[in-house]
Amino acid sequence: MAAGQIRIPYDSLTLAAVVEELQGFVDGKVQGIRQPNEHDVAIGLYARGAEAMLLLSCHPQFARSYLITRRPANQSQPPAFCAALRARMDGSRLVAIRQISGDRVLEIEVEGSQGTHVLIAELMGKHSNLILTEASGRVVSAAKWVGRSKSSRPIQSGVRYERPPVMGRDPGEALLSPFLRKLLAARNQGLEEALADGFHPVLSVGNGAYPVSVEALGLPEFPRSSISVALEQHFNAAIPEHEANTLRASLVAQLERVILARDVALSDLRQAEELGGKAGQMQRTGELILAYGPGAPIGATVLDAYDYEGNAVQINLDPELGFKENANFYFEKAKKAKGRMGLVRDQIARISADRDQVMALLARIEEEPRLDRLRELQEEAKSRRWLTNQPSPTRTKEERPYEGHRIRELVGPGGVQVLYGENAESNDYLTLRVAKPNDYWVHIRGATSAHVVIVTRNHPEKISKEHLMFAAKVAVQNSPSKHSGYVAVDYTLKKYVRKPRGAAKGTALYTHEKTLHVDGDA
Repeated sequence: MAAGQIRIPYDSLTLAAVVEELQGFVDGKVQGIRQPNEHDVAIGLYARGAEAMLLLSCHPQFARSYLITRRPANQSQPPAFCAALRARMDGSRLVAIRQISGDRVLEIEVEGSQGTHVLIAELMGKHSNLILTEASGRVVSAAKWVGRSKSSRPIQSGVRYERPPVMGRDPGEALLSPFLRKLLAARNQGLEEALADGFHPVLSVGNGAYPVSVEALGLPEFPRSSISVALEQHFNAAIPEHEANTLRASLVAQLERVILARDVALSDLRQAEELGGKAGQMQRTGELILAYGPGAPIGATVLDAYDYEGNAVQINLDPELGFKENANFYFEKAKKAKGRMGLVRDQIARISADRDQVMALLARIEEEPRLDRLRELQEEAKSRRWLTNQPSPTRTKEERPYEGHRIRELVGPGGVQVLYGENAESNDYLTLRVAKPNDYWVHIRGATSAHVVIVTRNHPEKISKEHLMFAAKVAVQNSPSKHSGYVAVDYTLKKYVRKPRGAAKGTALYTHEKTLHVDGDA
């Protein structure tokens, strides 16, 4: 069997080898306890002139225990579990270190000024835990509290500790993990025969560490001086590799969603660009209605006319409108389509360039094996605003963004996110529900316009005049003033914007504003 096809577990036989190695510290002292993260605890041991650091981890995927050579960093504020361990174990005498029922449960018994205590390490996959009890079995503290609603074996302060329900079986059977059974079958040996001459730790690079030879499974192996050395070398590589794979998968999924969003936006924009290209045709249609409309019967749905090249054409009419109103309908459509062309083409260019850059970063992430470089690429993606905070899994996913309100998203200079509402109700929702206090809010002074919001992510100082001018142009383009001369546009922080009680939808009052002037025809 090729290397990499088997992941050697931290099972009961591995723990048995670690417990055997730790017996040299019995009757020694505990001196120094650290908890670098929520899952790991490191306990300093001293006996007969020798010092060591014992790692205990209740990580759901990497539950383990062994001696380590590097002292982990302390948290600036020790967690409650660490504080409890220090109060009851630091400076105490190590009475016993034992494995329970030959399974993946380690007990460290100490005796000190606070009496006798037992630190229990349940190294059982996702249910792993570290639990401190008094000699009576009453739980003092734990790395993970487990309520009665979640388990028939609660881990709560003051409750008597009960061993896992899998405990109490034959100790010899407990040692036989699925991996060990496979190994013994390959070696054609029983457990006693395999351990007749004791433990001989090996490291199988890319697979794991084990206290006996795994050569019978076709795995490469290298002898190590102790099981702790083999385990430390394995996990020092395996954990960063796992973290890198997890981070890579998360980044790929998020960036693929960004690319999909860009594709959808580009599809909409190209439809708008196509419509803008027909502005001249719509203008000419309006002119033909003015020319031929007076001769059409009242209530007609079709107007027969000749275009500028002399070709016969038929133009659809709204029978509820007069010929002038029908012509104005086409003129307005032409004006709107033409007026949006500059913004639409600008957005197509910006979003296309942004999509290309996301694709390039995605390719780098997919090929990067190192965790440190992946974290750098993650920060790069964050700085480009391509990553967002993921919602809690318990939240219901909205079928439509912004609860169905007509709010549009634009990509401004430098990738800044700009939002605007397409009607009064959407403006209300954008200003009152979406915008954050330190986002910029933009609106035409003293006239009707879309509410425009520049998303600052709580850093308004990073928004430049170029960003503000872009948002101001969006406000003008989405207002009746879009074909005026210079238009005054106010901007302020959203925290200075409010809606008067009882006011109509889209109404807002604001203070602390500054003003820009935008050419409506630009």
